[in-house]
Amino acid sequence: MALEPLSRQGKKSFIPLENNPEVMSALVHKLGLSKKLDFHDVFSIDEPELLSFVPRPAHALLLIFPVNETYEKFRIEEDKDRPEYEGSGSGEEVVWYKQTISNACGLMGLLHGVSNGTAREHIDPDSNLAQLLREAIPLKPTERADLLYESDALEAAHQEAGARGDTAAPAAEADVDLHYVCFVKSKNNNLWEMDGRRKGPLNRGQLAADQDVLSDKALDLGVRSFLKREAAAGGGDLRFSLIVLAESFD
Repeated sequence: MALEPLSRQGKKSFIPLENNPEVMSALVHKLGLSKKLDFHDVFSIDEPELLSFVPRPAHALLLIFPVNETYEKFRIEEDKDRPEYEGSGSGEEVVWYKQTISNACGLMGLLHGVSNGTAREHIDPDSNLAQLLREAIPLKPTERADLLYESDALEAAHQEAGARGDTAAPAAEADVDLHYVCFVKSKNNNLWEMDGRRKGPLNRGQLAADQDVLSDKALDLGVRSFLKREAAAGGGDLRFSLIVLAESFD
């Protein structure tokens, strides 16, 4: 009898990543991203003075928020009539990963950030990350998910990063409500929302060539749209944080 693909077994769980730029940077550096790039906290999206402290260009933006009823209703409604994404190959505008590992949404966010846009140019060609990407690109989403599920290098790097945080890590089987969504800009200047829990990548709109994922236009299409929806629902939990992938301060 043929074995059921791992992506359909849903048994593997990772220790949830701490929402911490140092932990995230250590993980992607371990996998093979150049240390010229780091993750940084974004303390405000509406105060230019605080935003000016963030190095630019911003290669990827991670939105971290608690999953609540408002978000789940929106996600289900928006995905209802969408077909399952079946993209693969070098012609893909973005590389999207379906999440099949429990508590790995942080990892999926990081992988989406470094696998797309200009960040991809900073991957060491001889690294585990480069090898993973080379193997992933030709695969359809289900097979791509199996590749991540079975990757020893990915699991080892994640386990090491999970133990680095400032707070005690929860158990891998813990029910964690924080979710990570990544925004990236494609070579066609589209802003894409990347979330392994969705049916596929979501094109949120066109950016100008000189606008990055932290530009006003990108924030309006992505993060601010999310926040307005939560606020309009009333009683929603507006706790959120933002972490950006950009040039290192070193």
